[in-house]
Amino acid sequence: QVQLVESGGGLVQPGGSLRLSCAASASIFSVPYMAWYRQAPGKQRERVAVITSGGMADYAVAVKGRFIISRDYAQNTVHLQMNSLTPEDTAVYYCNGLWGSGNHWGQGTQVTVSS
Repeated sequence: QVQLVESGGGLVQPGGSLRLSCAASASIFSVPYMAWYRQAPGKQRERVAVITSGGMADYAVAVKGRFIISRDYAQNTVHLQMNSLTPEDTAVYYCNGLWGSGNHWGQGTQVTVSS
């Protein structure tokens, strides 16, 4: 069973930055994709960023130009650099990846953007 552990969330002022990390218990080298999702109170979970095994990245319109997803194969970690944060980015952020054993999720990390 693959475990994903997110970290890096917290409280930040509007305009600030945070870097989320997702540490996987298994190699991410051959994983077809790794993604970050978020879920705000009362809203559906939405994908904000995805990176494929070939290194292609895609972003939700709401975060394009502000968020950057990256991978560290040596640490089996995926990062989400979040810049120019706004209160609308407040949500629980989840890491997701597809292994041969199935689709796996982390427990989530809270990001709150508020002054």
